[in-house]
Amino acid sequence: MEKLLRPAPAGGDPHINAVNPRELTWKYWFLLTANSVALLVGSISSTLLSRFYFVHGGSNRWVTTLVQSAGFPVLLLILVFSTPVNVRRPFSTFPLQRLLASLAMGLFIGANNLLFSYGVSYLPVSTSSLLLSTQLGFTLLISSVLLRHPLHFTSLNSVILLTLSSVLLAVNSSSDRPGGITRTQFALGFAATLGAAVMFGLYLPVMEMVYKGVTGFRAVMEMQVVMEASATLFAVIGMAAAGGGVGDIVTEARERFDIGEGAYWAIVVAEVLGWQMVFMGTAGMIFLTSSLSSGVCMTAMLSMNVVGGVVAFGDEFGGVKTVAMVLCLWGFSSYFYGEYRRSRVEAKEEEEELEMSLPEREGLHSEANDVDESGVLVQETYLE
Repeated sequence: MEKLLRPAPAGGDPHINAVNPRELTWKYWFLLTANSVALLVGSISSTLLSRFYFVHGGSNRWVTTLVQSAGFPVLLLILVFSTPVNVRRPFSTFPLQRLLASLAMGLFIGANNLLFSYGVSYLPVSTSSLLLSTQLGFTLLISSVLLRHPLHFTSLNSVILLTLSSVLLAVNSSSDRPGGITRTQFALGFAATLGAAVMFGLYLPVMEMVYKGVTGFRAVMEMQVVMEASATLFAVIGMAAAGGGVGDIVTEARERFDIGEGAYWAIVVAEVLGWQMVFMGTAGMIFLTSSLSSGVCMTAMLSMNVVGGVVAFGDEFGGVKTVAMVLCLWGFSSYFYGEYRRSRVEAKEEEEELEMSLPEREGLHSEANDVDESGVLVQETYLE
Protein backbone atom coordinates (compact mmCIF):
# COMPACT_ATOMS: atom_id res chain seq x y z
CA MET A 1 0.00 0.00 0.00
CA GLU A 2 1.35 3.39 -0.91
CA LYS A 3 1.71 5.90 1.91
CA LEU A 4 2.12 9.61 2.40
CA LEU A 5 5.70 10.34 3.36
CA ARG A 6 7.22 13.01 5.53
CA PRO A 7 10.46 14.32 4.01
CA ALA A 8 13.76 14.37 5.88
CA PRO A 9 14.80 17.71 7.35
CA ALA A 10 16.95 19.78 5.07
CA GLY A 11 20.67 19.88 5.73
CA GLY A 12 20.82 16.91 8.09
CA ASP A 13 22.50 13.55 7.92
CA PRO A 14 20.11 11.47 5.78
CA HIS A 15 20.73 8.35 7.87
CA ILE A 16 20.20 10.06 11.20
CA ASN A 17 17.56 12.71 10.59
CA ALA A 18 15.44 11.03 7.89
CA VAL A 19 12.02 9.96 9.11
CA ASN A 20 11.11 6.33 8.56
CA PRO A 21 9.11 6.29 5.28
CA ARG A 22 6.59 3.95 6.87
CA GLU A 23 5.66 6.55 9.49
CA LEU A 24 2.32 8.12 8.63
CA THR A 25 0.49 11.12 10.04
CA TRP A 26 -2.74 10.84 11.96
CA LYS A 27 -4.49 12.85 9.23
CA TYR A 28 -3.62 10.21 6.67
CA TRP A 29 -5.00 7.42 8.84
CA PHE A 30 -8.12 9.44 9.62
CA LEU A 31 -8.83 10.04 5.91
CA LEU A 32 -8.05 6.44 5.00
CA THR A 33 -10.31 5.08 7.73
CA ALA A 34 -13.14 7.50 6.89
CA ASN A 35 -13.02 6.63 3.19
CA SER A 36 -12.84 2.90 3.90
CA VAL A 37 -15.90 3.07 6.16
CA ALA A 38 -17.77 5.18 3.60
CA LEU A 39 -16.95 2.66 0.88
CA LEU A 40 -18.03 -0.27 3.04
CA VAL A 41 -21.34 1.19 4.22
CA GLY A 42 -22.17 2.76 0.87
CA SER A 43 -21.35 -0.33 -1.18
CA ILE A 44 -23.54 -2.69 0.82
CA SER A 45 -26.50 -0.32 1.33
CA SER A 46 -26.65 1.10 -2.20
CA THR A 47 -26.47 -2.29 -3.94
CA LEU A 48 -29.16 -3.84 -1.76
CA LEU A 49 -31.43 -0.79 -2.05
CA SER A 50 -31.04 -0.72 -5.84
CA ARG A 51 -32.25 -4.31 -6.07
CA PHE A 52 -34.98 -3.58 -3.49
CA TYR A 53 -36.28 -0.82 -5.78
CA PHE A 54 -36.78 -3.24 -8.68
CA VAL A 55 -38.15 -6.08 -6.54
CA HIS A 56 -40.99 -3.87 -5.23
CA GLY A 57 -42.27 -2.45 -8.48
CA GLY A 58 -39.66 0.07 -9.60
CA SER A 59 -38.81 -0.25 -13.30
CA ASN A 60 -37.12 2.98 -14.39
CA ARG A 61 -33.42 2.23 -14.90
CA TRP A 62 -32.72 5.91 -15.48
CA VAL A 63 -33.88 6.58 -11.91
CA THR A 64 -31.33 4.13 -10.48
CA THR A 65 -28.74 5.66 -12.82
CA LEU A 66 -29.59 9.17 -11.63
CA VAL A 67 -29.47 8.44 -7.89
CA GLN A 68 -25.92 7.10 -8.20
CA SER A 69 -24.56 10.59 -8.86
CA ALA A 70 -27.32 13.01 -7.79
CA GLY A 71 -25.85 13.39 -4.30
CA PHE A 72 -23.05 15.69 -5.44
CA PRO A 73 -24.71 18.82 -3.86
CA VAL A 74 -24.19 17.19 -0.45
CA LEU A 75 -20.48 16.85 -1.17
CA LEU A 76 -20.38 20.42 -2.45
CA LEU A 77 -21.92 21.73 0.79
CA ILE A 78 -19.42 19.75 2.86
CA LEU A 79 -16.61 21.14 0.73
CA VAL A 80 -17.79 24.74 1.06
CA PHE A 81 -18.59 24.79 4.78
CA SER A 82 -15.55 22.75 5.84
CA THR A 83 -13.10 25.10 4.16
CA PRO A 84 -11.30 27.32 6.72
CA VAL A 85 -11.38 31.07 6.19
CA ASN A 86 -7.63 31.25 5.61
CA VAL A 87 -7.70 28.54 2.92
CA ARG A 88 -8.48 29.17 -0.75
CA ARG A 89 -12.14 28.90 -1.67
CA PRO A 90 -13.31 25.78 -3.53
CA PHE A 91 -12.69 25.84 -7.31
CA SER A 92 -10.72 29.10 -7.05
CA THR A 93 -7.71 27.38 -8.64
CA PHE A 94 -9.29 24.69 -10.81
CA PRO A 95 -7.28 24.35 -14.06
CA LEU A 96 -9.13 24.01 -17.37
CA GLN A 97 -7.40 20.72 -18.11
CA ARG A 98 -8.59 19.26 -14.81
CA LEU A 99 -12.10 20.53 -15.48
CA LEU A 100 -12.25 18.88 -18.91
CA ALA A 101 -10.85 15.62 -17.51
CA SER A 102 -13.45 15.67 -14.72
CA LEU A 103 -16.32 16.29 -17.15
CA ALA A 104 -15.16 13.48 -19.43
CA MET A 105 -14.76 11.02 -16.56
CA GLY A 106 -18.19 12.05 -15.30
CA LEU A 107 -19.78 11.00 -18.58
CA PHE A 108 -17.82 7.76 -18.37
CA ILE A 109 -19.17 7.16 -14.86
CA GLY A 110 -22.70 7.93 -16.07
CA ALA A 111 -22.45 5.20 -18.71
CA ASN A 112 -21.05 2.80 -16.12
CA ASN A 113 -23.95 3.62 -13.77
CA LEU A 114 -26.45 2.82 -16.52
CA LEU A 115 -24.86 -0.59 -17.12
CA PHE A 116 -25.01 -1.30 -13.40
CA SER A 117 -28.71 -0.36 -13.36
CA TYR A 118 -29.48 -2.83 -16.14
CA GLY A 119 -27.50 -5.53 -14.38
CA VAL A 120 -29.12 -5.12 -10.95
CA SER A 121 -32.61 -4.96 -12.50
CA TYR A 122 -32.28 -8.42 -14.08
CA LEU A 123 -29.84 -10.33 -11.85
CA PRO A 124 -29.92 -11.45 -8.21
CA VAL A 125 -27.69 -9.34 -5.96
CA SER A 126 -25.42 -12.31 -5.26
CA THR A 127 -24.85 -12.95 -8.98
CA SER A 128 -24.28 -9.31 -9.93
CA SER A 129 -21.89 -8.83 -7.00
CA LEU A 130 -19.83 -11.88 -7.99
CA LEU A 131 -19.65 -10.61 -11.56
CA LEU A 132 -18.68 -7.10 -10.44
CA SER A 133 -15.86 -8.56 -8.33
CA THR A 134 -14.09 -9.44 -11.58
CA GLN A 135 -13.22 -5.73 -11.84
CA LEU A 136 -10.10 -6.55 -9.82
CA GLY A 137 -8.84 -8.70 -12.68
CA PHE A 138 -9.51 -5.95 -15.20
CA THR A 139 -7.86 -3.39 -12.89
CA LEU A 140 -4.74 -5.55 -12.64
CA LEU A 141 -4.46 -5.97 -16.41
CA ILE A 142 -5.20 -2.33 -17.26
CA SER A 143 -2.88 -1.03 -14.52
CA SER A 144 -0.05 -3.11 -15.95
CA VAL A 145 -0.55 -1.32 -19.29
CA LEU A 146 -1.33 2.25 -18.20
CA LEU A 147 0.70 2.50 -14.99
CA ARG A 148 3.38 -0.12 -15.71
CA HIS A 149 2.49 -2.05 -12.57
CA PRO A 150 4.30 -5.41 -12.77
CA LEU A 151 2.18 -8.54 -13.13
CA HIS A 152 3.48 -11.21 -10.76
CA PHE A 153 2.39 -14.83 -10.56
CA THR A 154 -0.07 -14.12 -7.75
CA SER A 155 -1.63 -11.29 -9.77
CA LEU A 156 -2.04 -13.48 -12.86
CA ASN A 157 -3.43 -16.25 -10.68
CA SER A 158 -6.00 -13.78 -9.34
CA VAL A 159 -7.05 -12.78 -12.88
CA ILE A 160 -7.46 -16.42 -13.91
CA LEU A 161 -9.52 -17.33 -10.85
CA LEU A 162 -11.84 -14.32 -11.23
CA THR A 163 -12.33 -15.16 -14.90
CA LEU A 164 -13.21 -18.75 -14.05
CA SER A 165 -15.74 -17.47 -11.54
CA SER A 166 -17.52 -15.48 -14.27
CA VAL A 167 -17.49 -18.47 -16.62
CA LEU A 168 -19.08 -20.66 -13.94
CA LEU A 169 -21.85 -18.12 -13.37
CA ALA A 170 -22.51 -17.93 -17.11
CA VAL A 171 -22.77 -21.72 -17.36
CA ASN A 172 -25.17 -21.78 -14.41
CA SER A 173 -27.38 -18.96 -15.74
CA SER A 174 -30.38 -21.16 -16.49
CA SER A 175 -30.90 -22.10 -12.82
CA ASP A 176 -30.05 -18.66 -11.43
CA ARG A 177 -32.67 -16.64 -13.32
CA PRO A 178 -35.17 -14.84 -11.04
CA GLY A 179 -38.88 -15.35 -11.58
CA GLY A 180 -40.40 -13.13 -14.26
CA ILE A 181 -37.05 -12.55 -15.98
CA THR A 182 -36.69 -13.96 -19.49
CA ARG A 183 -33.57 -15.66 -20.79
CA THR A 184 -32.87 -12.63 -23.01
CA GLN A 185 -33.23 -10.20 -20.10
CA PHE A 186 -30.94 -12.32 -17.93
CA ALA A 187 -28.32 -12.41 -20.69
CA LEU A 188 -28.62 -8.62 -21.08
CA GLY A 189 -28.16 -8.13 -17.34
CA PHE A 190 -25.18 -10.49 -17.34
CA ALA A 191 -23.49 -8.65 -20.22
CA ALA A 192 -24.27 -5.23 -18.72
CA THR A 193 -22.77 -6.19 -15.35
CA LEU A 194 -19.60 -7.54 -16.95
CA GLY A 195 -19.42 -4.33 -18.99
CA ALA A 196 -19.71 -2.31 -15.79
CA ALA A 197 -16.88 -4.37 -14.26
CA VAL A 198 -14.66 -3.68 -17.27
CA MET A 199 -15.43 0.05 -17.20
CA PHE A 200 -14.79 0.27 -13.46
CA GLY A 201 -11.55 -1.66 -13.95
CA LEU A 202 -10.52 1.06 -16.42
CA TYR A 203 -11.81 3.90 -14.24
CA LEU A 204 -9.58 3.07 -11.26
CA PRO A 205 -6.14 3.24 -12.98
CA VAL A 206 -7.17 6.22 -15.13
CA MET A 207 -8.13 8.16 -12.02
CA GLU A 208 -4.86 7.18 -10.37
CA MET A 209 -3.09 8.77 -13.33
CA VAL A 210 -5.22 11.90 -13.03
CA TYR A 211 -4.66 12.19 -9.26
CA LYS A 212 -0.88 12.22 -9.75
CA GLY A 213 -1.26 15.89 -10.63
CA VAL A 214 -3.44 16.63 -7.57
CA THR A 215 -1.72 17.81 -4.41
CA GLY A 216 -4.48 17.84 -1.78
CA PHE A 217 -7.61 15.98 -0.72
CA ARG A 218 -9.78 19.07 -1.22
CA ALA A 219 -8.82 19.03 -4.89
CA VAL A 220 -9.99 15.41 -5.04
CA MET A 221 -13.36 16.45 -3.58
CA GLU A 222 -13.62 19.27 -6.13
CA MET A 223 -13.00 16.85 -8.97
CA GLN A 224 -15.55 14.44 -7.53
CA VAL A 225 -18.22 17.17 -7.46
CA VAL A 226 -17.60 17.99 -11.14
CA MET A 227 -17.55 14.31 -12.19
CA GLU A 228 -20.79 13.52 -10.40
CA ALA A 229 -22.47 16.65 -11.79
CA SER A 230 -21.45 15.50 -15.28
CA ALA A 231 -22.76 11.98 -14.60
CA THR A 232 -26.04 13.46 -13.33
CA LEU A 233 -26.39 15.51 -16.51
CA PHE A 234 -25.85 12.30 -18.50
CA ALA A 235 -28.69 10.59 -16.59
CA VAL A 236 -31.07 13.56 -16.91
CA ILE A 237 -30.51 13.81 -20.67
CA GLY A 238 -30.91 10.05 -21.04
CA MET A 239 -34.14 10.07 -19.06
CA ALA A 240 -35.52 12.93 -21.16
CA ALA A 241 -34.51 11.19 -24.40
CA ALA A 242 -36.32 8.05 -23.24
CA GLY A 243 -39.51 10.09 -22.79
CA GLY A 244 -39.40 10.18 -19.02
CA GLY A 245 -39.20 12.91 -16.44
CA VAL A 246 -40.18 13.99 -12.96
CA GLY A 247 -43.83 13.25 -13.69
CA ASP A 248 -43.09 9.61 -14.46
CA ILE A 249 -41.11 9.26 -11.24
CA VAL A 250 -44.00 10.68 -9.19
CA THR A 251 -46.46 8.37 -10.96
CA GLU A 252 -44.25 5.35 -10.29
CA ALA A 253 -44.01 6.29 -6.61
CA ARG A 254 -47.80 6.69 -6.24
CA GLU A 255 -49.15 3.91 -8.41
CA ARG A 256 -46.57 1.21 -9.10
CA PHE A 257 -44.37 0.90 -6.01
CA ASP A 258 -46.06 -1.82 -3.98
CA ILE A 259 -45.00 -0.74 -0.46
CA GLY A 260 -46.11 2.87 -0.66
CA GLU A 261 -45.05 6.30 -1.85
CA GLY A 262 -43.31 7.20 1.41
CA ALA A 263 -41.12 4.09 1.23
CA TYR A 264 -40.31 4.93 -2.41
CA TRP A 265 -38.91 8.37 -1.59
CA ALA A 266 -37.11 7.06 1.50
CA ILE A 267 -35.35 4.46 -0.64
CA VAL A 268 -34.44 7.04 -3.28
CA VAL A 269 -32.92 9.38 -0.69
CA ALA A 270 -31.07 6.50 1.00
CA GLU A 271 -29.69 5.40 -2.39
CA VAL A 272 -28.50 8.94 -3.17
CA LEU A 273 -26.59 9.09 0.13
CA GLY A 274 -25.29 5.53 -0.18
CA TRP A 275 -23.92 6.01 -3.68
CA GLN A 276 -22.35 9.30 -2.63
CA MET A 277 -20.43 7.39 0.03
CA VAL A 278 -19.35 4.80 -2.56
CA PHE A 279 -17.90 7.25 -5.07
CA MET A 280 -16.28 9.54 -2.52
CA GLY A 281 -14.84 6.54 -0.70
CA THR A 282 -13.50 5.13 -3.97
CA ALA A 283 -11.93 8.46 -4.95
CA GLY A 284 -10.33 8.80 -1.53
CA MET A 285 -8.91 5.28 -1.62
CA ILE A 286 -7.36 5.85 -5.06
CA PHE A 287 -5.82 9.15 -3.98
CA LEU A 288 -4.52 7.88 -0.62
CA THR A 289 -3.33 4.45 -1.79
CA SER A 290 -3.58 3.25 -5.39
CA SER A 291 -6.07 1.95 -7.95
CA LEU A 292 -5.08 -1.64 -7.11
CA SER A 293 -5.62 -1.16 -3.38
CA SER A 294 -8.99 0.41 -4.11
CA GLY A 295 -9.88 -2.50 -6.39
CA VAL A 296 -8.95 -4.99 -3.68
CA CYS A 297 -11.19 -3.23 -1.16
CA MET A 298 -14.07 -3.16 -3.62
CA THR A 299 -13.69 -6.90 -4.27
CA ALA A 300 -13.75 -7.67 -0.55
CA MET A 301 -16.88 -5.55 -0.05
CA LEU A 302 -18.65 -7.10 -3.03
CA SER A 303 -18.23 -10.46 -1.34
CA MET A 304 -20.23 -9.03 1.57
CA ASN A 305 -22.93 -8.00 -0.92
CA VAL A 306 -23.22 -11.64 -1.96
CA VAL A 307 -24.09 -12.56 1.62
CA GLY A 308 -26.42 -9.56 1.81
CA GLY A 309 -28.31 -10.73 -1.26
CA VAL A 310 -28.84 -14.18 0.24
CA VAL A 311 -30.01 -12.75 3.58
CA ALA A 312 -32.16 -9.86 2.28
CA PHE A 313 -33.71 -11.41 -0.84
CA GLY A 314 -33.28 -15.14 -0.34
CA ASP A 315 -31.07 -15.51 -3.41
CA GLU A 316 -30.39 -19.14 -4.24
CA PHE A 317 -26.85 -20.08 -3.34
CA GLY A 318 -26.29 -23.51 -4.85
CA GLY A 319 -23.12 -25.45 -5.46
CA VAL A 320 -22.03 -23.61 -8.61
CA LYS A 321 -22.43 -20.16 -7.04
CA THR A 322 -20.61 -21.38 -3.94
CA VAL A 323 -17.67 -22.51 -6.08
CA ALA A 324 -17.76 -19.17 -7.92
CA MET A 325 -17.57 -17.27 -4.65
CA VAL A 326 -14.71 -19.47 -3.42
CA LEU A 327 -12.85 -18.70 -6.65
CA CYS A 328 -13.44 -14.97 -6.13
CA LEU A 329 -12.17 -15.11 -2.56
CA TRP A 330 -9.24 -17.25 -3.66
CA GLY A 331 -8.36 -14.73 -6.37
CA PHE A 332 -8.64 -11.86 -3.91
CA SER A 333 -6.52 -13.71 -1.34
CA SER A 334 -3.92 -14.61 -3.98
CA TYR A 335 -3.41 -10.98 -4.91
CA PHE A 336 -3.44 -9.80 -1.30
CA TYR A 337 -0.94 -12.46 -0.18
CA GLY A 338 1.38 -11.66 -3.09
CA GLU A 339 1.36 -7.96 -2.22
CA TYR A 340 1.96 -8.77 1.45
CA ARG A 341 4.97 -10.96 0.63
CA ARG A 342 6.45 -8.33 -1.68
CA SER A 343 6.00 -5.59 0.91
CA ARG A 344 7.81 -7.74 3.50
CA VAL A 345 10.69 -8.38 1.12
CA GLU A 346 10.97 -4.70 0.22
CA ALA A 347 10.90 -3.69 3.89
CA LYS A 348 13.66 -6.18 4.69
CA GLU A 349 15.79 -4.95 1.80
CA GLU A 350 15.36 -1.34 2.93
CA GLU A 351 16.31 -2.28 6.48
CA GLU A 352 19.41 -4.17 5.33
CA GLU A 353 20.45 -1.27 3.12
CA LEU A 354 20.08 1.15 6.02
CA GLU A 355 22.08 -1.11 8.35
CA MET A 356 24.90 -1.43 5.79
CA SER A 357 25.11 2.31 5.20
CA LEU A 358 25.10 3.37 8.87
CA PRO A 359 28.57 1.90 9.68
CA GLU A 360 30.03 3.88 6.79
CA ARG A 361 28.63 7.07 8.22
CA GLU A 362 29.82 6.17 11.73
CA GLY A 363 33.32 5.49 10.35
CA LEU A 364 33.43 8.93 8.80
CA HIS A 365 32.38 10.53 12.07
CA SER A 366 34.98 8.60 14.10
CA GLU A 367 37.72 9.51 11.63
CA ALA A 368 36.72 13.13 11.95
CA ASN A 369 37.06 12.94 15.72
CA ASP A 370 40.74 11.86 15.42
CA VAL A 371 42.00 14.96 13.61
CA ASP A 372 43.91 17.84 15.10
CA GLU A 373 42.36 21.11 16.16
CA SER A 374 42.95 22.79 12.78
CA GLY A 375 40.08 20.84 11.26
CA VAL A 376 41.79 20.47 7.87
CA LEU A 377 41.62 16.70 7.88
CA VAL A 378 37.97 16.83 8.89
CA GLN A 379 37.10 18.82 5.81
CA GLU A 380 39.13 16.50 3.57
CA THR A 381 37.44 13.43 4.99
CA TYR A 382 33.93 14.74 4.23
CA LEU A 383 34.95 15.95 0.79
CA GLU A 384 36.11 12.47 -0.11
